[in-house]
Amino acid sequence: MQTDPAISRLLTLRSAAIAVQFFAVVSVYFLFDYQVAIFPLLAVISVEALFQLLSILAYRKVNHAKPIAVLMQLTADILFLSILLSLSGGATNAFVSLLLLPIMIAAVSVNGKGLAYIAGLAIAAYSYLLFKMPDHSMHQIDMTHHFIGMWVNFVISVIVIAFIIGALNRTIKARDATIARGREQQLRHEQLLTLDGAAAQITHQLASPIANLQFLYEELKEQQADDPIIQEMAKPLEQCNEQLAHFRALSSALRTGKTQTIIPVDVLQKEIADAALLHHPEHTLEWLNEPPKCTILSDAMLLPAILNLLQNAVLANNQQHSHIEARWQFNADSVSLSLRDFGQGLSEQQMAALGGQLMPSQHGMGMAVMLSNVTLERLEGSLTVSNHKEQGAVATITLKVA
Repeated sequence: MQTDPAISRLLTLRSAAIAVQFFAVVSVYFLFDYQVAIFPLLAVISVEALFQLLSILAYRKVNHAKPIAVLMQLTADILFLSILLSLSGGATNAFVSLLLLPIMIAAVSVNGKGLAYIAGLAIAAYSYLLFKMPDHSMHQIDMTHHFIGMWVNFVISVIVIAFIIGALNRTIKARDATIARGREQQLRHEQLLTLDGAAAQITHQLASPIANLQFLYEELKEQQADDPIIQEMAKPLEQCNEQLAHFRALSSALRTGKTQTIIPVDVLQKEIADAALLHHPEHTLEWLNEPPKCTILSDAMLLPAILNLLQNAVLANNQQHSHIEARWQFNADSVSLSLRDFGQGLSEQQMAALGGQLMPSQHGMGMAVMLSNVTLERLEGSLTVSNHKEQGAVATITLKVA
């Protein structure tokens, strides 16, 4: 059955329990000559089997069941088991401790509130069985204190199971999440290492052709200074030289081990504004508020990482808008910069893939965001991408206050 693992295990256990209950009732009545209410018991087992069949049909193609579904199934198990026990001796029944099984399943399947609900329901069911215990169960000795002691023991067992198994389950889930994050980081770093090597090789090979183009541009500028085509060559050449300068600065910082510095936020804003004016003069970067008076941790790749996001915002506007909004937000230990475009926004698939893997896209929303995310993580920051409630997308950069 292709269904949720938690529901699948629960339904499998119940199928086995129904079979055991049926054979136990029949064996006790016919083989051991023990007088039990066989017909009411078989009727309850039949209803439980029908509920089991309906549950299998309902969840046969559900890949991820909601927690409320697991709680509903466990509630049904406690109710069916309580009715069977009440028809076969109540709290005196030797199998009353089976009420602990739903608590164990809940401890590894649902959250803390759901576990508390199932534990409380099991205790209430045991209390009801103790209250409705038949009088003849006392025999000729007053066994009231004994059965009350069994109830206290059951309550203690429920508390211990809920706390220990629940805590172990949360610890295991936290460890698995940490391992998964570490594995994703390792895969991402391997991708980045490959990209870094290719980028360094290409940058080294492009340095000489760009220098030759700069020399030819200067010669042409002296000969034909009024030619508009020659004048348009200035901007792309300046951008190429700026990127090479950034790469050389980063290489020098890596060689000396001084990769991180502390800069004021207003200085970073000025660098972003100047770079935006240089690379995207046709777009307006509007600052909605003043930068906070504090300093942040930075390195040579912080500005390129922010420019990657700015480039994505420009592409998202898709020549229909030429306006980008930037807003600062200051907290006690962090500073956030939000960049909003006025494009079509991002789909759920795009937001799930951004920053985590290389995503092919015609809009430049793949590798650049992943590189920016890694740069911010290295600076103890973070990047979140969301859709604006009115229009466009918002990229929020969070940096730690130094």
